[in-house]
Amino acid sequence: MNAQIDWKNLGFEYLDTGSHVRADFSAGKWSEPRVCSGNQLSIHVAATCLHYGQACFEGLKVFRRADGTTACFRPQANADRLASSARRLCMVAPPADVFVECVAKLVQANQSYVPPFGAGASFYVRPLLIGTSAIIGVHESDDYVFIMLGMPVGPYYKNGLFPVKGLVQEHYDRAAPNGVGHVKAGGNYAAALIGDREARARGFDISLYLDSATHTFVDEFTTSNFIGITRDRRYVTPDSTSVLPSVTNDSLQRIAADLGLIVERRPVRWDELDTFSEIGACGTAAVITPVYSLTRGNETLTFGQENSAGPVLTDLYEEIQAIQYGKKEDRYGWIHRLDK
Repeated sequence: MNAQIDWKNLGFEYLDTGSHVRADFSAGKWSEPRVCSGNQLSIHVAATCLHYGQACFEGLKVFRRADGTTACFRPQANADRLASSARRLCMVAPPADVFVECVAKLVQANQSYVPPFGAGASFYVRPLLIGTSAIIGVHESDDYVFIMLGMPVGPYYKNGLFPVKGLVQEHYDRAAPNGVGHVKAGGNYAAALIGDREARARGFDISLYLDSATHTFVDEFTTSNFIGITRDRRYVTPDSTSVLPSVTNDSLQRIAADLGLIVERRPVRWDELDTFSEIGACGTAAVITPVYSLTRGNETLTFGQENSAGPVLTDLYEEIQAIQYGKKEDRYGWIHRLDK
C-alpha cells in the first residue's frame, strides 16, 4: 500500500499514479496493450478528437475485497457501452478482451494505489478512446488511441450516503428536442457543465434535467441516473433515449427485484414526483446519492429526511457495496477477479 495516502479521507479527484495503459489502432488492427509511464499524451494538432469530437470515455471501479484480492465490477458491461458510444461516433473501439486486459495490466502496475479493504475507497478506472488521424475535412479517423488511467478515490459527494439538494434545469437542454443524440452517448458531459455551475452558485449540489422537448418528464441528473422509490416499494427509473444506460442502475434493478421491490422502467412525469418517498442519483462514481429536495422555480419537493438516507436506498447501497467488496456472495456473476 502507498503509505503516503490518507485512504479514509480521499475525495473524488485526479491523483497521478505515474503510469497508464495504452493500445493503438492503426492499419486496421489493435496493438498489444502496454504499460506507459508519465501523464502526457502527444497528438497531432489536426486530430479528429480535437476538431470533430471523436472522443469518448468510460468509468468503472476496482475494489480491494475482504479476502485481500482485487476485483473489477462488470468490466464487460463497460466495454460494451464504450463500443456503443464508439459506433455512434464512427469510431473503432477495442474488443472487450483487450478492454479487460487493459484493466488487469493497469491494476497490476498500480497495486500500491488500490485502497485497502475497509477504507471506504476504491480504485477508479477511466478508459479513454480518441481519434488521432490528421483530418481537416469532415471525416472519421483512421487511427485511434485507447488509454486507461486509474487512481484511488473516495465518495463522489463528500458525505457519501448523505442526502443532497438538487436544482431542476429547464433552460439548459442537453439533447435535441426529439431526444436523439443524447449528450452522454459519447461520454461527453460538457453540455451539462453550465447547468451545474449555476446550481453550485445557488447552493445546490446536483442538477436534474427534464426532457428537452416538453420539460414534463424526468431524464437524469448531471452525474447520474434518476431512481425513485414509491411508498408501495416500487423502484422507478426513466425510460428515455436521452439517458445514459447506467451499469450501476442496471445492477440496482436486479438487486431491487431480489429484495422484493417491483421494478418499473418507464416515462416518469415531473408532476408525479410528490408520490415518491425516496429519490436517488446512481452511477459508478456516486454509487447511490440520496436526494433530499428538488427545486424547480418556486416549487420545492422534499423526500425523506434531510440528514439521513431512506431505508430502501440504504438497503440497495449496502447490498451492492457488499457484493463489490466481497462481503457477500456475488450471485450475479458481476465480479471479475484480477489476481492471478
